[in-house]
Amino acid sequence: MKRKLISAALLCAVTGAGVFWFLTQPVHVDRAALDKLAAGDIKNGEQIFYAGGCASCHAAPGATGDAKLVLSGGHELKTDFGTFIAPNISPSAAGIKDWTLAEFADAMLEGTGRNGEHLYPSFPYTSYTRMKLQDMADLYAFMKTLPASDEASKPHELGFPFNMRRGLGLWKMLYLNDAPAVQLNNPDAQLQRGQYLVEAMGHCGECHTPRNAFGGSDTAQWLAGAVSAETDSQGKRGIVPNITGGEGGISGWSAGDIAYGLESGFTPDFDSMGGSMTDVIANTSKLQASDREAIAAYLKAIPAHKDGYVSQ
Repeated sequence: MKRKLISAALLCAVTGAGVFWFLTQPVHVDRAALDKLAAGDIKNGEQIFYAGGCASCHAAPGATGDAKLVLSGGHELKTDFGTFIAPNISPSAAGIKDWTLAEFADAMLEGTGRNGEHLYPSFPYTSYTRMKLQDMADLYAFMKTLPASDEASKPHELGFPFNMRRGLGLWKMLYLNDAPAVQLNNPDAQLQRGQYLVEAMGHCGECHTPRNAFGGSDTAQWLAGAVSAETDSQGKRGIVPNITGGEGGISGWSAGDIAYGLESGFTPDFDSMGGSMTDVIANTSKLQASDREAIAAYLKAIPAHKDGYVSQ
């Protein structure tokens, strides 16, 4: 009887491990769909680069001017889960020089590394997964034109169990999908463009939406503001503001105020946006005026929420 119980327990353990391994396997982008894409448009890719804020994390800390186009990595994101360090994604052997479009698409849209590993969602693929394939290919083409850096990427500083990537497969089942974050009623072309810029390329929800204990975004409080996932040198976390029209948000801002703020960095009362928003403005100021106006229209159209960090 004892042997039978042990055998049954072992069988259950092996079966459970097999089911876990199957459910958590990394996903790849459809290769046939990629083969149908047009050659990457570098000019459009440049606009996507700025909309996506790639340099904000992947340029060397403190880089300014043209140096921000050297995506050597090194930015540290200190969180309760550990410290995530942005890798080199410049077109060098230390970066993505040898990456194929398919490998780049896997990382951007599915959070799958070129060696078949799960990538950590400190890289905002949970937003980028909503991107159009052609836009992703255009971004790839533009990034191949940037200056190369031989700076080696540093490993993340994570303890157990967060250093076990395979479990991210279960996390992705819960939090990775390409559905719209909010449903808009009969959106016109401008609103559709604004939704795409904010929810996909701009990945605004990654910072401005509160998260649960597992690090998943609470889309029921979309863009309602959050306690920052990042901690400062004293281990304290700041507040990322509510950018909906709800209590504590931007109800007093007109669409024109928002568009101007994304260009100039000034609020309606001529205060300056500070903190990490300075990097955001450095990017959005390079977008076409129509795109900043589309973002503003979207932010005025989404559901209003009370400050999402109040309950945390």
